[in-house]
Amino acid sequence: MLKQWENEQAARAEILSLVADYYEAFKKPAQEAPFTPGDRVPYASRVFDEKEMCALVDSALDFWLTAGRFSAQFEKEFATWIGVKYASLVNSGSSANLLAFMALTAPELGERQIRRGDEVITVSCGFPTTIAPILQYGAVPVFVDVTIPQYNIDVTKLEEALSEKTKAVIIAHTLGNPFDLAAVCAFCKKHNLWLVEDNCDALGSQYTIDGVTKYTGTFGDIGTSSFYPPHHMTMGEGGCVYTDNPLLHRLVLSYRDWGRDCICPPGHDNLCGHRFDAKRGRLPFGYDHKYVYSHFGYNLKVTDMQAAIGVEQLKKFPSFIERRRHNWDRLRAALEDLQDVLILPEPAENSRPSWFGFLITVREGQDRNAVTSYIEEHNVQTRLLFAGNILLHPAADQILGTDAYRVSGGLAVTEEIMNRTFWVGVYPGMTDEKLDYMAQVIHEAVGR
Repeated sequence: MLKQWENEQAARAEILSLVADYYEAFKKPAQEAPFTPGDRVPYASRVFDEKEMCALVDSALDFWLTAGRFSAQFEKEFATWIGVKYASLVNSGSSANLLAFMALTAPELGERQIRRGDEVITVSCGFPTTIAPILQYGAVPVFVDVTIPQYNIDVTKLEEALSEKTKAVIIAHTLGNPFDLAAVCAFCKKHNLWLVEDNCDALGSQYTIDGVTKYTGTFGDIGTSSFYPPHHMTMGEGGCVYTDNPLLHRLVLSYRDWGRDCICPPGHDNLCGHRFDAKRGRLPFGYDHKYVYSHFGYNLKVTDMQAAIGVEQLKKFPSFIERRRHNWDRLRAALEDLQDVLILPEPAENSRPSWFGFLITVREGQDRNAVTSYIEEHNVQTRLLFAGNILLHPAADQILGTDAYRVSGGLAVTEEIMNRTFWVGVYPGMTDEKLDYMAQVIHEAVGR
């Protein structure tokens, strides 16, 4: 048996060495090819080397397929890095948002349980999967306006949005720029509301309250992240839900793993030692705990192959954050002379963002669509601020004219962003040459 194991390890090492050679011969040259003005400048892309490729193949050789050793390693190391007690990997950031919300609907939460008809304060200027779980469950999103140039919730409008039905605040940090966590946390504490931080576009951003600096996603009751390829780090697909609350963690695991009561990981039976010796619900005594369901849940687990990539990406992540900050600062300086025609972004007070993108709003006299068309024609990728206003999309036709949502105080700034705002990338694989070319093209687009 020992000899067989040694042979297997030797074969594995040879395979991984060949994978590393493949990266050096075929992937690395493409990644390091010199930039020529006019070459494609994407808004985001994967940044990786042979270590991610080898980890992926190492996991494939295990052929475990579902969550396993790499998943457990990532959850432990990610929780330690971001500064929380519990982290649960899932198959996407959208699933992370779904689980974060569903955990708050659990009857175990008593009076704080979100029930159908309860209200959740959020914004309509963002990504739809922040609010989709609210609507799909039957709770009521209450939409509040945002601000420019931070592009986050207008905290002066929170009290006006409050009602006796309000149970939670669920909002995203916009493209790495934290929302006013001091004000939002104080509001939630004052009114005993849950706070879910959609951190999918801001992983690595920091915020300071009363002299204490922490990562975004760790101030509220639950934080969520996405590891989709354009995001701050990637697993291909993948996401994470994290919290310091043991009950919320237990609920997230249940809803993630089919809604079952048992939390034994895949491949492990009877870790608690009580698989067949309890009476649960109206089931017969001793009913197999692995098939007892305390919630109506889903299967939203990640695969170990995805997690293996994440383990290596996490090691690189501090350098990714610093490069994003460098790129944002360089682009901001290069566009400084355009402030008479463009509104440039500003970091939130008391924050140190890990930027996902560089937001720009055109002033009167400039046509956003003409500007972005020119930029795209010169091979620089642009994006709008996601939905702009989700209430104007075809999907909203299903809820218009109903009591399924509420708007508090109007959405004038949201409308302005929908019509006048776009963004370009600052991902860590972007070189200074690409940034300078992008700045040049933006100058040309506005007639400078």
